[in-house]
Amino acid sequence: MSAADQVLALDVGTQSVRALVFDPAGNLLARAKVPIEACAPGPPGACEQDADLYWRALGEATRALWAQPGVAKDALAGVALTTQRGTVVPTDGAGEPLRRAIVWLDRRRAEGLPRIGGTWGLAFRAMRATGTVATFRAEAEANVLAQQEPELWSRVEHYLLLSGFLVHRLTGRFADSVAAQVGYLPFDYKALRWAVPDDWRWLAVPVRDAWLPELVRPGEVIGQITPAAAEATGIPAGLPLLAAAGDKACEVLGSGALDPHVGAVSLGTTATFNTTHPRYIEVLPLVPPYPAAVPGQYSLEVQVYRGFWMIEWFKREFGAAEVARARELGVDAESLLDELVAATPPGSMGLVLQPYWSPGVRVPGPEAKGAVIGWGDVHTRAHLYRAILEGLAYALREGKERSERRTRARVTEIRVSGGGSQSPAAVGLIADVFGLPAKRPHTHETSGLGAAIDAAVGLRIHPSFEAAVAAMTRVAETRDPDPAAHAVYEELYRTVYLPLYDRLQPLYREIRRITGYPPEA
Repeated sequence: MSAADQVLALDVGTQSVRALVFDPAGNLLARAKVPIEACAPGPPGACEQDADLYWRALGEATRALWAQPGVAKDALAGVALTTQRGTVVPTDGAGEPLRRAIVWLDRRRAEGLPRIGGTWGLAFRAMRATGTVATFRAEAEANVLAQQEPELWSRVEHYLLLSGFLVHRLTGRFADSVAAQVGYLPFDYKALRWAVPDDWRWLAVPVRDAWLPELVRPGEVIGQITPAAAEATGIPAGLPLLAAAGDKACEVLGSGALDPHVGAVSLGTTATFNTTHPRYIEVLPLVPPYPAAVPGQYSLEVQVYRGFWMIEWFKREFGAAEVARARELGVDAESLLDELVAATPPGSMGLVLQPYWSPGVRVPGPEAKGAVIGWGDVHTRAHLYRAILEGLAYALREGKERSERRTRARVTEIRVSGGGSQSPAAVGLIADVFGLPAKRPHTHETSGLGAAIDAAVGLRIHPSFEAAVAAMTRVAETRDPDPAAHAVYEELYRTVYLPLYDRLQPLYREIRRITGYPPEA
């Protein structure tokens, strides 16, 4: 190895931007974090943010990094970038944003779009996929912009995800990683490239192929840091930027979940269950696996869309005492909320939560709503908090079992990462509900570590992804399931949670018909 064998990972998330330096053993040597607001004020359902805010926060984070003792720029071999997924930045020909970025949390929809006809329309009817495709089109940001902002849409020359926008700012190239393409785009998830000209996706979204960035495989050099980017960030000019992946795919890699028998649970704003496979397999029909952070591999993912957002909701609505106390003690509020879990028994005395706070495309269906059943006069906010964690664990376990049925590959261990993994209670609940050992990686910065692994392989710091994962990831803690708690959860999961959605679905449909929410495609 050369003297320059450290990697700078830039992790641009929904609520913060982090600059991280890792060594070849996966040790986090330095870290700087800049909090950001997920959404700027806007109309109902909108979630937008100034695209330049991400760039300014990235520069602020890197400059804070250089001010830390022991950080040496000349020890850096390269840079890797991972970002939140699905956030869209339409730009002019020079790469300057034409409007605020549309964040992945945005819930606006295009209304009244005509159905796709012809051969593709017949095919969708035969596959009973007409509604799925209609939902895809209604939620596609390109259709919303074309319908609601036609004058702006006529000026678009580049249609980028946040990752592609930041790659351009860093390198001057309109390029992006193959493994960052997660969104409503004309992307062929099976072939891992832009769709061929006669693919239905070009009919679904009004995006032109000339607007899209060149795609680069994870671990390949995507460009070099320009002098202008160096001036804004302090990153040395000429340093190579290597393609990584979206934040969830990087979390999977950074947690060490490289084999199909290792399931990766991410307790983030969106909670997910992922496994890495060499074959293209749709866990849910017509819902593709996403590109993995390893070239040519697929990340089979099941999402709980609002996931750990529900913890933020609970803190806002019911956790004022813990939030205030945490501020006084200088600790995270979640560590104090763990006391609520300790004060309640497994199963929350019969309080069962279905965490479908937002509708889905296939499972849950577009009519879905959340539910909490089993209330009694014994229940307190502590029971509700535990029921939220249990409901998330049930939904993630259901995702695991769907994946196992489709892949015929049994998951034997769980790696838990994301912000929620810092809660011992949440990790313990995953172990108890799944009935499997839940292993927490040595760092909670697994998305940044996954990006660093991509760079380390591309820079030949490690000869392969297998070698890099072996050297840079390890388990810091294992929580084995408690047999008594697992027995309670097993029965509640099988006899109450799993039948719940089918029994409530007719009522959800009636609520949708009467109130108009959620809107139909």
